This record gives sequence, C-alpha cells and structure tokens, in this order.
Amino acid sequence: MTPEPLRIAMWSGPRNLSTALMYSFAARPDCAVWDEPFYAAYLRLTGIDHPMRDQIIATHDSDPARIAAACAGPAPDGKPIFYQKHMTLHMIPEIDRGFMRACRNVFLIRHPARVIASYAAKRENPVLADIGFVQQAALFDEVAAWSGETPLVVDSADIRANPRGTLGKLCAALGIPFSQAMLSWPAGPKPYDGIWAAHWYPAVHRSTGFDAAEGPLPDLPPDFARLTDQALPYYQRLRSLAL
Repeated sequence: MTPEPLRIAMWSGPRNLSTALMYSFAARPDCAVWDEPFYAAYLRLTGIDHPMRDQIIATHDSDPARIAAACAGPAPDGKPIFYQKHMTLHMIPEIDRGFMRACRNVFLIRHPARVIASYAAKRENPVLADIGFVQQAALFDEVAAWSGETPLVVDSADIRANPRGTLGKLCAALGIPFSQAMLSWPAGPKPYDGIWAAHWYPAVHRSTGFDAAEGPLPDLPPDFARLTDQALPYYQRLRSLAL
C-alpha cells in the first residue's frame, strides 16, 4: 500500500514570493508541486476580471469539487511530498474547504507595502480583497480552530534574508529533511507553471534562486498607502507568529 504523501498547502496572497518558494520545493527530487489549483474555478465562479481570464478557464480545471479531491489525493508521480501553492483569495464560499484537513497548512506572508507595489505593476487599482490579507487571516483562524494548533507561518522577508536558515526551520517544522536543492532552480518557464505565468512570472523566470534581502519599504502614493494601512494589522498579527 502506498503511504500517504505529506501534502503541504502553502497559503498566501499574490506577489508574496510564492512562485519562487514553489520552485524551491519543486527542485527537491522527492516533491511534486501544483500551481494555484483553484485559480480557474475562482475566476469562473466570481466572474472577476483578471489578466488572461478566458485562457485560464479554458486551459485549467474549474470544477472545485474535482480539484479539492485531487488536492487531498495522491501526489503526482507517487512523490512522498505534494506541495500545493494556493492563493487565499481563491477560497470563496462556494468552494468546500474540507480538503484542507488532509494537508499541512502553512501561511506565507509579506509586508503589504511590498505586495501592493508589486501587484499594482501587474494589475491596476487593487483593493483589499485582491491582495488576500483578510482571507489569509480567516483561513489561519479556521485551521487553528479545527486543528487545535497554531499553524506554521513563514515570512518571505526571512526567506530572502536567510534562505538556508529559514527553509531549514520550515522543513524541520514539517518533519522533512532540508535539501540543498531547494536553494536554486533553472531559469525559465517550468512545466508545472499555470498558463498565467506569461503575465505574472517573468521576473521569477529570470531567477535561479532567491533574491537578496529587500531594502527599505517602497514609497507609495496616498491610495496605496491607505490600502497598506488596511492590510497591515492582518500581516502584523501573523508576523508575530512567524518561524
């Protein structure tokens, strides 16, 4: 009988270093990854306008029940680790969250000023619902309530400042050995990228590892500064629990 894989559900908003972290886990020989399983379902069910919306729905499965079953199922290629890159904003009420109980749920955070500056360069006029902080806090509380444990939190700033140390802590908390392979990956598109990679991933496609530590927070125009203020309490709360 094939043993159950370790299913890692990594929950973040957009522009959180989430793609680079997926590439890091994909570089492990024992790990299969899945890029934003519910993106097409989210777009179809909400009707929201995102870059490449029609292509995403046409290319990727948009049946949330089928996707959830796969998230709770075997890892592709029988790998012992199944890493799932999830966006918190995709977990709308129409999508059953029961599959999360079959996963180790981890929360990837980033300072909202950096998220907003990066997101606005790819999609105009973001609002609080677009960047996932409120949804992330709600999912965190939900997992804490049914698991009886404080879920794992990792800050992208810590990964960039000390990739080896922070990923080592994360792997130890997940009960898996750290792999040196996690610190680098080949440049260019990946076969497991979602079709949306053409719009969202050009910078990470140029990378071969984690960028150096980030500098000062960006200066933001007034509208984005107000949005940062709205998101900041959600970030700060989880930041206090980071590895």
